[in-house]
Amino acid sequence: QVQLVESGGGLVQPGGSLRLSCAASGCIFSINDMVWYRQPPQKQRELVAVITRSGTTTYADSVSGRFTISRDNTKNTVYLQMHSLKPEDTAVYYCNADVVRRMPWGQSRYWGQGTQVTVSS
Repeated sequence: QVQLVESGGGLVQPGGSLRLSCAASGCIFSINDMVWYRQPPQKQRELVAVITRSGTTTYADSVSGRFTISRDNTKNTVYLQMHSLKPEDTAVYYCNADVVRRMPWGQSRYWGQGTQVTVSS
């Protein structure tokens, strides 16, 4: 099977920075789009950023200009660089990927376990 493991979350003051990582492992043939979501306390999950296999990026209006999504296809890893963090950025951040598997062949979406980002105020 395929696993996505996130890292990089933590506690940061307003205006600070963090970089999240999400590494995919397992019997992987290729990964299509990779996505970051977040779920603030007592709120619904929302899309943060998307990066396609070729590197095209899309951002939510709330993070545009502050966050950068990137990927390293040789490492099957997606990153989220976060700057100028605000209290409203506090959330559990999840990565998601559309993965083509080997042995047997298949295609499915997978979720990371989530990592907590807390911006104190």
